[in-house]
Amino acid sequence: MKKIILAIFLISSTFIVAQKTDYRAERTKVNDLIHTKLKVDFNFQKSQMNGEAWVTLSPHFYPANKVVLDAKAFTIKQVKVNDKPANYNYSDDEITIELGKTYTKDETFTVYVNYIANPEKVKQSGSAAITDAKGLYFIDPKGEDPDKPTEIWTQGETESNSCWFPTIDSPNQKSTEEIYMTVPNKYVTLSNGKLESQTKNADGTRTDYWKMDKKHAPYLFFMGVGDFSIVKDSWNGIPVNYYVEKEYEPVAKEIFGKTPEMITFFSNITGVPYQWNKYDQIVVRDYVSGAMENTTAVVHGEGAQQKKGQLIDKNIWENTISHELFHHWFGDLVTTESWSNLTVNESFATYGEYLWLKYKYGNDEANALMDEDQQTFLNNKKDSEDLVRFYYKDREDMFDVVSYQKGGAILYMLNDYLGDKAFFAGLKEYLNEHKFGTAEATDLRLALEKVSGKDLNWFFNEWYYGNGHIKMTVTYDYNTINKTVTVNIKQQDKTFIFPLSIDIYEDNNKIRHNVWVSHADESFTFSFNKLPKLINIDAKHVLLAEINVNKTLTNYIYQFNHATHYLDRKLALEEVAKNQTTSKEAYNTLLKGLNDPFYELRIYALEHIDLFQKYNKKDAIAKIVQLAKFDKKTLVKAAAINVLGKLVDPIYKPIFEKALNSESFAMTKSALVALYQIDKPAALNKLKTLNKETKENLADAITTIYINEKDTTNLPFIAKHVLLGMFNSRDKHTQALYGQGYKMIIESNNTEAISNLTDKFVKNGKRYRKFKFDKMAVNMMNQIVTIQMQSKNTNKDEIILIVRKGIAQLLK
Repeated sequence: MKKIILAIFLISSTFIVAQKTDYRAERTKVNDLIHTKLKVDFNFQKSQMNGEAWVTLSPHFYPANKVVLDAKAFTIKQVKVNDKPANYNYSDDEITIELGKTYTKDETFTVYVNYIANPEKVKQSGSAAITDAKGLYFIDPKGEDPDKPTEIWTQGETESNSCWFPTIDSPNQKSTEEIYMTVPNKYVTLSNGKLESQTKNADGTRTDYWKMDKKHAPYLFFMGVGDFSIVKDSWNGIPVNYYVEKEYEPVAKEIFGKTPEMITFFSNITGVPYQWNKYDQIVVRDYVSGAMENTTAVVHGEGAQQKKGQLIDKNIWENTISHELFHHWFGDLVTTESWSNLTVNESFATYGEYLWLKYKYGNDEANALMDEDQQTFLNNKKDSEDLVRFYYKDREDMFDVVSYQKGGAILYMLNDYLGDKAFFAGLKEYLNEHKFGTAEATDLRLALEKVSGKDLNWFFNEWYYGNGHIKMTVTYDYNTINKTVTVNIKQQDKTFIFPLSIDIYEDNNKIRHNVWVSHADESFTFSFNKLPKLINIDAKHVLLAEINVNKTLTNYIYQFNHATHYLDRKLALEEVAKNQTTSKEAYNTLLKGLNDPFYELRIYALEHIDLFQKYNKKDAIAKIVQLAKFDKKTLVKAAAINVLGKLVDPIYKPIFEKALNSESFAMTKSALVALYQIDKPAALNKLKTLNKETKENLADAITTIYINEKDTTNLPFIAKHVLLGMFNSRDKHTQALYGQGYKMIIESNNTEAISNLTDKFVKNGKRYRKFKFDKMAVNMMNQIVTIQMQSKNTNKDEIILIVRKGIAQLLK
């Protein structure tokens, strides 16, 4: 699963560290799932599912005379064992079934359950940390919302698929499956495995028969129903299809089209060919997380559906697509035996994003992602949590920055330590050894040790079964007489053992020293011919570490010009940006950043360069104009246009006007705001020519203009977007501007605007309830009520009623 966590979550919440509780063991295997057969149809009016299940099992080892199946919020109609009525007890979301005889581990039996699934009655939290995990979701089932399609989809992780079929809902179980889904004929369906047949029924429905003949975990079972376009693709003769809303059919291959190449890459790098008979991806509405790796039937949230103008700038969903695909090796093919060992699923999927970017786009793109992941972990205060956790408050707590971002960074270190050949040969050994089965982190260690011949207990004890990260202070002692430098390493909080790369630069020459750090205080002495220009600690940038080292501005300038790693250049640019107004050399170095080979660093330089000081202003502007016109990346062009717009010089108007006709949303937004700076009437006239859809695509730019204009006639539009600018932007100026827009709305007499704002509060409050945004929303809506009560607005009673209805919805 890929969790998408936006800043709006984080502003309104704090992360709670799970307290120690009972030991979380792998679930005891009393009986083993063998095969699951389902026949289902749907009651759209009641948001229920009618189901029949035939579950074939066998005792795991000890003889058994009963079986316990998870079945949450069911109405049980009938239970049989081997076609004979059986005694059973249904309580606490479990069916305990008497088998009528004692079975041994060499025998099988089939339990039949006729039932109604009632997902709206389920009460449990889910791994998405966003909403109730009811397993089966009916989206606008009665067709009452004109802006939303009718859909049905399922979400099983962690243990929610037992909300729609009886099973042993544990990751250490594996089952083949077949599902007969009866739906109105106008809808398409999707499930795991192959669509074997479709049968039209006399009542206007159709029964689709899906079959998965390879075992996978119950939480990976999936059903999807809706009015989707199916865009077909393939890989090595197997179907690779994309299920999207009809509006996005023309761009489906631009969104998902790299999937076949990804399958080839992951097959090659692991040495294990893709094991399944198809690979489908579906995009659904109101999804409870980012995406989910259901075997051969991956589900994505609606954020995956992007317009052409967005895709020209960047496919923001590509990392998620690679994440879910890599799960088909790590998570689907070999599955964690317990949620405590979730790292063997999620850490690998997260690292898969890095591997794909490195292969497809090069080191800079991959290293930028790794840096982002590491910073996400370091900033989220989860340092006390082990990667493998046998103690946690709730299994959903495992889906966090430790299992994802920290786990991916740990694999990065392990890959570097072993080298590519040994690391990936070890992964192949691990995958083949546990194929279609389960594993834990120790199994990964044993496979890597078997291949490499190296003992890895020290690494796993530190990083898998321990917590924290490296924190060290570095100082230097120079001996100019002996021409030596001593590098002093002092660790804080906890002592780690780790290999460390140290680059020493003399003039334009670099010498790398690889050492082992094994004590809290340690020193290493190196000789030099000329006094070093730069000493670069963790020169390969592989450590999950906070390194405190004093460097001069001269060191950073030298580092930008000579050290090639993405992080060396990024950190250097950050430092010279702070000193550009006092140092001509720093400013010129930032200016060089405009030519950096990696587009994100060009954007950074653009966003931070100060054009209102004395150094080389003309040269800088000339370069920025060139970037605005000719850079290969539209995002860089857009950033350059933003800079030129701030100069408020009509000479650049032709650049802005040309960019307004670009297909790139980023360029169009920047150009619209830039044009507004120099020719307000022209920008406002341009706004009048835009259709509703285009305005929504350029919403942040247009909202900014409307707020600046204090345009009360467009308050309903502002209201749809104001919360995003207030809470999701990191720019204080933007937050303040949108705050002004919010004030305009809540003090107004505009019923439509306040209704739109209330809708946004309710939607986000429900969606991010677990992050307590609902409480913030209720408080803010109560403030609106107070303001309206004290106002002289003629329709304040109607407005107050609208807001109070929203409050009531969130307080349910």
